[in-house]
Amino acid sequence: MSDKKTPSAPVPAATVLLLRGGEKNLEVFMVVRHQQIDFASGALVFPGGKVDKADSDSRLIARVEGCDGMDEAARAFRVGAVRESFEECGVLLARPRGSRALVSAEQLKPMHARWQKALVEGKSTMADMVEAEDLVLACDLMVPYSHWVTPTFMPKRFDTWFFVAEAPADHLAVHDGSESVDSVWISPKQALADLEAGKRTIIFPTRLNLMALAESPDVSSALLRARDSTIKTALPWIEEKDGRKWLTIPEDAGYALTRAPIDAVMRG
Repeated sequence: MSDKKTPSAPVPAATVLLLRGGEKNLEVFMVVRHQQIDFASGALVFPGGKVDKADSDSRLIARVEGCDGMDEAARAFRVGAVRESFEECGVLLARPRGSRALVSAEQLKPMHARWQKALVEGKSTMADMVEAEDLVLACDLMVPYSHWVTPTFMPKRFDTWFFVAEAPADHLAVHDGSESVDSVWISPKQALADLEAGKRTIIFPTRLNLMALAESPDVSSALLRARDSTIKTALPWIEEKDGRKWLTIPEDAGYALTRAPIDAVMRG
């Protein structure tokens, strides 16, 4: 009888790279995870979290833009990404119904007060909010960036879509003080430099996505590159070579780096 355990099923999740900046001044919004969170505790990460069942609510079908022809799962990832941006850092990618302009900071402030806590606590859903506020979610602004699935040997696994989007200029992105305890607008190169200097903890998928993002000089270039990319799923595995264990991803996954020592990865 085999003693190998059946891998746990990965939980759908969505993560957002919110961008800002002008020419040669690209910054991404990142948060520091609470030390008591059981995944990536204390690490510098992009905002994100699990996709809720309520992100597939049928009431949302007519209140999302940019999801025509998508199946329920694909639409839910995008809705989850918009919701997580709102819950975790107070940025809402949504439009008043009938408008092409995004919700303004002035409109957002009372919405945040009414809904953010209720959404986080599960007392309300995104469908409740968009109906009550007569909004349409701007899922058309969520550009797929990468797709990662947690290795099969990990006890807690996620099927995570990373999206990239330009943050509304007048929305004030802040950490929620619960799951995240600090936040920063930072250039990808600076975040990577801080990692190398031992100033920050950054997990492997975040590191590789920062490396990819650092190749774009500005927001427009980053969005264009994402739209033109063919996304390959990155499902890491462990290889042994030269007396060391390496966390490895496929060479065609779209990253310049395809492996890292497992001991270094586990340290962040």
